[in-house]
Amino acid sequence: MLMPKRVKEGRRKMHRGRMKAKRPKETDSFGDYGLVALEPSWITSRQIEAARIAMTRHIKRGGKVWIRIFPDKSYTKKPLETRMGKGKAPVEDG
Repeated sequence: MLMPKRVKEGRRKMHRGRMKAKRPKETDSFGDYGLVALEPSWITSRQIEAARIAMTRHIKRGGKVWIRIFPDKSYTKKPLETRMGKGKAPVEDG
């Protein structure tokens, strides 16, 4: 799965930030076909890997797949039934 090789010490937990919609490009840089997101959303490395497997299985070694996104934004998640407070949760795998 895709993930950064190393992250500097104080940057393991990121702020969420604001999600801005980017306009899709007019031209394709690679190949004849492409997937375009219709709305902005967070995407995980598991979703990217599942899409890659589905595409390569469908084309049956008949083409090439370029993945031009990288999941470099970490996210945290608190365990279920945990009270509020007590700091930010650890980084979630995936």
